[in-house]
Amino acid sequence: MPAVPWTRTQAFKTGATIAVATGLYAISFGALSVTAGLSLAQTAVLSVVLFSGGSQFAFIGVIAGGGAGASAFGASALLGLRNAVYGMQMNALVGPKGWRRFLAAHLTIDESAATAAAQPTPRERSIGFWVAGGGVWIFWNALTILGALLGSRLGDPSAWGLDGAACAAFLGLLWPRLKQRDAAAVAAVAALATAVAVPLAPPGIPIIIAAAVAAGVGAWKTRGASAERLSAEDQEAGR
Repeated sequence: MPAVPWTRTQAFKTGATIAVATGLYAISFGALSVTAGLSLAQTAVLSVVLFSGGSQFAFIGVIAGGGAGASAFGASALLGLRNAVYGMQMNALVGPKGWRRFLAAHLTIDESAATAAAQPTPRERSIGFWVAGGGVWIFWNALTILGALLGSRLGDPSAWGLDGAACAAFLGLLWPRLKQRDAAAVAAVAALATAVAVPLAPPGIPIIIAAAVAAGVGAWKTRGASAERLSAEDQEAGR
């Protein structure tokens, strides 16, 4: 029986849907970035090169809160560490070869990792990964520019509560990735981390710490799900 065309698989449909939905958040990123003081070019390069929604919102959130560039870079890098965990998982699940390994590394984000891990077969995992990762990259960068063009018309950043807006946008990006039964527990831990950090950390950092806690839990859960799937496949192959 011939294989179903890849554009008709559930993995393709899921990846494409996620790409569009996630890309829409880039409008808020672009607008918030330019009102925080970054130029249109800097905002565009940040999306092309960094390409990690959580890390990008963390970066502009610290800048908007009055933090230094080094603090913004540190907060962004902290959240970006989860992609290294995803990378090891995707290497096992998708197995890119040759030059595709470098492209896969850049496209390894929350969305592509989650889409791939949720698929039942190696072929669909590969389709889900590339469609979600590549689709998000295209929409994210295009809509970042649109948001930046709109954001340049917003005026004084302080009048719009930019620091809070950046944090809210990031949490909106993160929240759908938490399973409903776990959301309350993760929120409680993140709130505790924020409360401890507020009197000790510079402006903008406490919310980044809370986000890092939530992102860490998400990475741990994705790693566990991937390990269970690989174990089940090994058992099936051994029959």
